[in-house]
Formats: sequence, structure tokens, C-alpha cells
Amino acid sequence: MGSKGMIDNKQSGLVGDVLKEYITKESKLSIAAAHLTLYAFVELKKELSQLDEFRFIFTEPAFVRGDRSLKGLMEKNEAALYGVEEERKYKVELNQAYIAKELAKWLKRKAQIKSVTNQRIQGGLYHVKNNDGTQIGLIGGAPFSSPGLGYSNSSNIYINHIVDDEHSNTQLLRQFDAIWQDEQALQDVKDEILRRLEVMYKENSPEFIYFVTLYNLFKGFLQDAKNYESLQTRTGFENTVIWNKLYDFQRDGVIGAINKIETYGGCIIADSVGLGKTFEALAVIKYYELRNHRVLVLAPKKLRENWTIYRLNDKRNILAEDRFSYDLLNHTDLSRERGYSGDINLEHVNWGNYDLVVIDESHNFRNNDPRNDRVTRYSRLMNDIIKAGVKTKVLMLSATPVNNKLDDLKNQIAFITEGNDKALAETANIKSISQTIRRAQSQFNKWSNLPEEERTTERLLDVLNGDYFTLLDSLTIARSRRHIEKYYNVNAIGSFPTRLKPINIKETIDDKDEFPPLEKINNEILRLRLAVYSPMQYILPHKKAVYSEKYDTKVANGRIFKQTDRENNLV
Repeated sequence: MGSKGMIDNKQSGLVGDVLKEYITKESKLSIAAAHLTLYAFVELKKELSQLDEFRFIFTEPAFVRGDRSLKGLMEKNEAALYGVEEERKYKVELNQAYIAKELAKWLKRKAQIKSVTNQRIQGGLYHVKNNDGTQIGLIGGAPFSSPGLGYSNSSNIYINHIVDDEHSNTQLLRQFDAIWQDEQALQDVKDEILRRLEVMYKENSPEFIYFVTLYNLFKGFLQDAKNYESLQTRTGFENTVIWNKLYDFQRDGVIGAINKIETYGGCIIADSVGLGKTFEALAVIKYYELRNHRVLVLAPKKLRENWTIYRLNDKRNILAEDRFSYDLLNHTDLSRERGYSGDINLEHVNWGNYDLVVIDESHNFRNNDPRNDRVTRYSRLMNDIIKAGVKTKVLMLSATPVNNKLDDLKNQIAFITEGNDKALAETANIKSISQTIRRAQSQFNKWSNLPEEERTTERLLDVLNGDYFTLLDSLTIARSRRHIEKYYNVNAIGSFPTRLKPINIKETIDDKDEFPPLEKINNEILRLRLAVYSPMQYILPHKKAVYSEKYDTKVANGRIFKQTDRENNLV
């Protein structure tokens, strides 16, 4: 079984094997863990059937009645009953109904199950007590699931320490009993679990299954409809000029954006060019201005006029009756400490007092390059506006939020989450935003290296992880012209123009052939060493550490951006 001191479900034994070894006829098993799954029962069915008693405590709230303050966490733990992500190999066998029925029968006979109500128990434990007095305990964080038992591959590492002496086991069991008997902290959830299992194995009519499927597909739209009614009744939003100038597809975009902003703290509207992102954003701004929110719009200097006009008493302002009052700054103003931007004195701006920030062309903030010599626009926006002062919601507009790599999206999402990588753990069940995007980038890279005949859109959709699509659905609204034509009545707006095929014209660099071809110029450039751009290569070996300490830059997550890497990227 490997080490007697530690179990890690990898090289030092499996939790499930320890339980199989020690459980005998009429043993008593006590477990405290984050969740319980069908497939833990599958793996230990023979041993569990021998038990005289089974006690289980959910160390995180699950299946409890009343308090739903931890709704997102509870739903995640409750969903785990039907299997976690690592248990896909069991799910494809399509025998969940049979397993659920068998588990329910066993729970009725042998089990007592309780859950904490509004708190968490750090860590977890397994304890086996046999009729002959022998005991074994495992202290760690392994859930009661197939990966927790060590029978499914998992990226998580569960380190469990074996307790095999009588005194320590007695203390461990006494501690479990003390928690078990605390009626204030725990709630009996056995009946609720049995009810959920019955739903799984109960025979239902095809009609019922059809309606349940429809509900789960479209419940998001039902929520949007409720939010629309709320917009209408509480703010008089439906009477604004901007709202009444929107087409149906734009109104849906506005309602969806407000819903995401209220749920997650922000939204990225990534509709295609020409679909009216600016007007959608103006409607969102008006909604929040009606709620007395202070709004800041950040736009590229070349697009400033697009936003300025709607604040002016100007004949060209078709929205003059709405009396917009948002502040408007250029992206470049974030790099300045003083001076004026329009009529705003940058030296006196209360940066932390904005309730909503709207970022036009947000892909300009896709990079978060570290700098030692000055504060970047990205860090100014993040630290002085979004993180400082009042809670700030964020609306971003971009037809191309991803330009080169998926990290472009991560840096923009960070404005919504205030840089908290786990901000969507409860609201969208995404444990790590950075890991989700990194995994999607890795899968995309593998797909892009496939032979051309295999590199299809369908193949890409199959290989990308589900968390990535959940992330996009949670925070972005992205519609194309084809989408609008397919799902909306375009009679009111007219059809989109037909795009003509491009005419390719190949010309030489100059008419007189006096300049060499680009290939030759490129080869000549590649011969150059460009030493002035890579001085670190010419520093004496014993001096390199001195200059590395001087010029290397510390970036996020404790990583170091080396000067040598910076120079290599330049040359």
C-alpha cells in the first residue's frame, strides 16, 4: 500500500484501498468531506454493504433548508452527488438511474447524513471502527468521490495522513461525535438526498423530460425577461429616448448586459462592427444614471467625438432629452497626472468615486505589461478607479476582445473581477479564471496543429473545455450579423449589405525595379546581430547577476520577467 504515514492517491497509496483493507463485517464508517458522489458508492459497494453504520457530514453547505446565502457553493456541492468532472468515464455508461436506486436503498438502511448550514469545516476525515476494536483514521481533504478515493485521475492532490494508534483514533472519533451532535451547526439532509436520488431513477414521461430540457435551455432568457420587467417598473427606463431608439436585438443586448453587470460585476459587449454597441452602452449608462450612479466613459482619442456629442446641447444630439451626465476621458489620460481633458482637470479627479466605468475599444487594455519607471494605463485603471473607493461595475465594448491569444481576454476580465482569479467560483462555478483560459489556449494550440482536413470548427468546439464556454456565456455578449438575420425580424432595419469578393492585385514594390525584393531585405536584416538591443549577451558572466537584479521585473503571481527575455523578444 506504500507509505503508512501518508496517502496521496498517486505514489503513496489510495484512500479507497485503505478503506477496502480495513472495513470488515459490521464496521462503523464516519466521514466528513465536501461532497459525496454516486460513483464513490460504485467503487466501494461491496465494502459499504458490510457496514453496520455509516455517518456522513458535508463540510460545506449542501441540501440544507432555509439559509441560501451560499447558493452558488451549495448548488455546486449538490450537483456533485450525480458525479464530478473527473467521473466522466462512469457517466458514459448511462447507468446512473440504476446506481441512484441502489444507493438510495443502501442509504435508507445504513446511513445518517448531515450538513453544515452556513459555515465550513476545514479539511475532512475518514474513520473506520471494527467490532474487534481495531480503528483506522485518515485526516485530509479527500472528498467521498471516485477521484477522492483515488480511482479516477485528477489534477487535484489530496494528501491524507493515516492515524493508526488507538489514542489518536479515540480523539478523532470524539471530535467527529462532538460536531455530529451540534444541532445548531448541522442539519439532517438524508431525506433531501433521497428525494434527489428518486428524481434521478424515477421513470418520467417523454413529455416531462422535453419540458425540463426546454426549461434548462432557456431559463437564462426567463431571467432576462424578469429583469426587463424590473427595468420598466422601477426606473421609468422605458420612457427614455435612447431605449425607444433601440432595435429589438439591441434591447436584448442591453437587458443581457445589465443582468451580467448586476450578477458578475461587469460585461463585455463584443457584437460585430456596425451592430450599435455604442447605443447599447448609452442605454446601459442611462439605466445607471437613473439610479444616481456616477459614470465614467473611457474612449480612444480618435473616437472621443462619438461620445462627446451626446452630452452637449447640440442640434446633432438626437438624445438631448435624456440629459446624459457621464464623465468622458481618453485612454491616454490615464497616463497623465495633470492637465485638462476637455473640461475635466485631471489633477482634481476623484478616481475612486465612479460606480460604472464604460471602456470603449477595451481590447486596447488587453496587455498588462509590467513597468518599473511609471504607472501604466492598465494599472491606473485597475488600482485607482476599479479597486479604489466605491464598488465599481465595468462595461467593455470591443468587436475583437481577443487579438492574438486568449490571455487578451483574461486581462480584460480582470477589470470585472478586480483581479480576483476565483471571483466566479460561486456565481459561475469557475474555480480559476486563469486556469480555465490557459487550458483553453492549450487545447486551441493542439487543434491549430492538426492537419487542415481535421481542423474544423466542430472539432474545436469538441476539444475546448466546458468551463471556457461557461466563462464566455457569463461575461460576454457576442452576436454577428448572421445571428441577427437568423433570430430577429430584420424588416425594420433592412438587410445587411452583401459583401463582395475581394479583388487581389499583385504589384511589385516599385515600377523601376530599383528596390530589392522583401525576401532579400529580410535575409539581410537577419544577418545583423543588433547588439545594441541585447547588451545582456555581452556582459561578463560574473557580472550578469548584478544586472539581472537591477533590471529583472517582478510580475503577477510572483514570477520574474527577465531582462534577457525582454531583449530576446525585441531582437
